[in-house]
Amino acid sequence: MVVQDRRGGAVTLAVACGTGLAVGLLATGCSPDGAAAEDQAPPGRGAAVSEVQRSADALVRAGTARVRTAMETASGGTRVAIRGTGIYDFRTAGGRLRVVLPDPAGKPREGHQPITEILAPGALYMKNRGAGVPADKWVRVATASLDDGNLVTGGVTDPLTAAELLRGARKVTYRGAGRLGGARVRHYRGTTDIRTAARAASPRSRPALVAAEKGFTTDMVPFDAYLDDAGRVRKVRERFQFANGAPQGALVTSTTELSGFGVKARRVALPERSAIYAGRIASATP
Repeated sequence: MVVQDRRGGAVTLAVACGTGLAVGLLATGCSPDGAAAEDQAPPGRGAAVSEVQRSADALVRAGTARVRTAMETASGGTRVAIRGTGIYDFRTAGGRLRVVLPDPAGKPREGHQPITEILAPGALYMKNRGAGVPADKWVRVATASLDDGNLVTGGVTDPLTAAELLRGARKVTYRGAGRLGGARVRHYRGTTDIRTAARAASPRSRPALVAAEKGFTTDMVPFDAYLDDAGRVRKVRERFQFANGAPQGALVTSTTELSGFGVKARRVALPERSAIYAGRIASATP
């Protein structure tokens, strides 16, 4: 799918699927695990904004986490979702995820191996990408070269970048407490400004967020964030709006869930140069 950014340029949201590409993704409902709300003193508006803005720092202190992602796109009455699982290290800003591409009915696509994605500072590596790429080769993409900074293009939002985006949070409201994955969480809702987040981000995430300033209809990104008692993100849902010529544009929602903080994570080795595919990559849609 090709959409237009607010400057009139084209943005392609795609992940390879067979010989074609499967596009973006948007939110799966994000309420805490159906648990009853717990009594907590609601934070003041300033405290809520500050806690959300500092959540990326809390993740770096936590080190590692298990990750579940969901990205769903809604455009022209059609919804397509892509899901991923893996382990991420916030200290090194790297991780390895298994990404499953569904068919339009939402079921795993038959005959297609899951995509392996390696997330690293400044780069995204994909294996089993399809679209004419040999099965034993990796595709490398420089995230700063993408108009959205890879917030949605790869079908997975880098977990650290998703949290760093919250550094631009404003107009945050406290929506109540509950439990998520067994942990007590506080639910915050608000909007975050990509430009402000880019200025406040760590050096590892800043280039991607600077690039993302030009990829969306607006710099303002609505979000729902669920933080635990340590200030760590347990779940964050961010909604991105593109203008693709349709009256309502294309809406892409990225949801990231984190658990198992401190889980043992093996060092992720980047592919050797000889394993990187250097040929032309097809960009046809399925």
